[in-house]
Amino acid sequence: MNLARASGTIGLVALALLASPYAMADDTGWYGGISIGQSKAKIDDARIAGNLLGSGLSTSSITNDDSDTGYKIFAGYKFNKNFALEGGYFDLGKFGFAATTAGPGTLNGSIKLQGINLDAVGILPVGQGFSLFGRAGVNYAQARDSFSGTGSVNVSNPSPSKNDTNYNFGLGLQYDLNKSVGMRLGAERYRVNDAVGNRGDIDLFSAGLVYRFGTGMR
Repeated sequence: MNLARASGTIGLVALALLASPYAMADDTGWYGGISIGQSKAKIDDARIAGNLLGSGLSTSSITNDDSDTGYKIFAGYKFNKNFALEGGYFDLGKFGFAATTAGPGTLNGSIKLQGINLDAVGILPVGQGFSLFGRAGVNYAQARDSFSGTGSVNVSNPSPSKNDTNYNFGLGLQYDLNKSVGMRLGAERYRVNDAVGNRGDIDLFSAGLVYRFGTGMR
């Protein structure tokens, strides 16, 4: 699925819901916000060891740096109390590994991930200012890898990068402090591809603030 096709599909769904008799003026409007939290990667140690073995090197140990701080800046439009479209910029942080070979030598690798996303958001009000929400969408992410070797490990391409479109989804809880300001807790999973052919998941657990435009502080 490419980004343009996914955006068009989501847009048609949004227009259909906007025309629905269930859409309520008090539940519509623009909003924006920011969330920050911990991101966690799934580093494929078996693939790293297999690649080194393909170069004639056996791996004696691998240590991972698989968590970092991630954040997202987002904006959206709420069509009614149950549906919104939301897009934004995300930075999932930097992750890395250090593999020691029996050569002897070491292979050090890291990856930085950032991009943009467009999500359809389903909302379920549960009373007293609380609402549950689920999201599913597409992201266009840039993966910037960095590799270095010592001893018997030679790196032919130390700085590969790749841009690719993939999917993401998540769940969360929002509490509205008033008509304008809310607080969010969320858990999201981003599917990403890196520059050397790996496909993996990055999880982001975050807390944030949401501001609804045009409502005033009430």
